[in-house]
Amino acid sequence: MLIRYGYEIALTCSQPTPLVCLLEVHEDRAADLRKPETFFTTPAGLTNSTYLDLYGNRCRRLTAPAGDLTIWGDATIADSGLPDRVLPEAREVSVVDLPDHCLVYLMGSCYCETDRLSQTAWDLFGAVAPGWGRVQAICDYVNGHIQFD
Repeated sequence: MLIRYGYEIALTCSQPTPLVCLLEVHEDRAADLRKPETFFTTPAGLTNSTYLDLYGNRCRRLTAPAGDLTIWGDATIADSGLPDRVLPEAREVSVVDLPDHCLVYLMGSCYCETDRLSQTAWDLFGAVAPGWGRVQAICDYVNGHIQFD
């Protein structure tokens, strides 16, 4: 199936503000793009550049001018439409046994106050058996409590 996706984001800044936007398809899905993403802004002509972060995300840098800024993107991607595989036998691996290249995904983030959220996570999911069931419980909780629109 083909999925057309896009975004329109409006910002108002009191002064010129540097931005790093992570809005594009991940590099591992770039070959599935059927219509490359178009990106434009109002006001038009803002200088912008892209780079790949440590996780393979394409990041777009630009400076929002003082006042109003609108960012638009649009593309079409091919997808099988099939749900993710379910692997109830998947087991949890202890942090001490994880390969080094996985550890970067366990580090704290400026997007989440890890020191404040850790106890809540243990309270909500600490009694759930390790493995697929715990991961599914976390996904179900997030899907039931967070809305993106």
